[in-house]
Amino acid sequence: MWTVYDRLIACTRGHDAVDSVMQGENWTMVRTRSGRTGVAATNPARSGRPVDPARFAGMPLEEAAQLVKSWDFEVASVGLAAINAVVNAPKLHPVCENPDAFLRYRDRAAGKKVAVIGRFAYLESRLKGLCDLYVLERRPGPEDYPDPACEYLLPDMDVVFITGCAVGNKTMPRLLQLCQRPFTVISGPSTPMHPVFFELGADALCGLCITDEQACRAAASDCAGIFAAGRMVCLEKHEVMKL
Repeated sequence: MWTVYDRLIACTRGHDAVDSVMQGENWTMVRTRSGRTGVAATNPARSGRPVDPARFAGMPLEEAAQLVKSWDFEVASVGLAAINAVVNAPKLHPVCENPDAFLRYRDRAAGKKVAVIGRFAYLESRLKGLCDLYVLERRPGPEDYPDPACEYLLPDMDVVFITGCAVGNKTMPRLLQLCQRPFTVISGPSTPMHPVFFELGADALCGLCITDEQACRAAASDCAGIFAAGRMVCLEKHEVMKL
C-alpha cells in the first residue's frame, strides 16, 4: 500500500527545503526556498486544529513530503502539498484544452453509471441529469452514499471520478483496486500529477499547477478560492504510454 507514497516522496529527493507553510480550513500551502509552491486540501483529523507552520520552516523537502504518510490528516496535508510543489510544477505540464474533469469526460459519462468520490462544489451543474450518478462522501449529505459503499458500488460503475484528497487520507490505493473496470479519473487541486497512478489503474489525472503565490496564500488563509491561484491541467494514460 505504501509503494505509491514512496514513489511520490522520491520525486522530492534532492530538492531544497521548506520556506513556509500555511494551513487554513480548506487549503494547505507549502512554499520552498527556491520558490516552488504546492497545495493540497486540508484534510480534517482527530485534532481538528491547524498545524503549527513554524515547525516546518527549514525542513528538507523530502522530510516534509514523508509526512503524507501521517495518520494525522492535517499533517498529511502538508506532506501532500510538499509533493505537489514538485510534481505539479507549471513547467512540467503544458496548457491543455478543457482541463475540467467533469466537462472533459462529460460525453463519456452520458447515460452511464458514474460514481464520484467526494462532493465537488460544482458537481451538480456538470453531471446531474446526464447520467446515473452516485456520490460517495465521508460525511454524506441527504443524497450521498457513505464512503464504505465504495466496496459494493465502484466495481459496477462505468466511470469513476476520485478526489485527489484520497491520497492524503490513504484511501486512494484501495479505491483504485476497486476501479479496474471503470474509466477512472483522479481530479481536483490535491491531485499529484504523477504517472504512478496509471500503474494502479487510473486513466486520467486532472490537477492544479500553482502560478500565483499570492492568490494561493489568500486561499490558504480562507480569503479566496483556490482556482484563481493556478491553472488546471490534465494528463491521460495513453499520453504517457507514447513517451
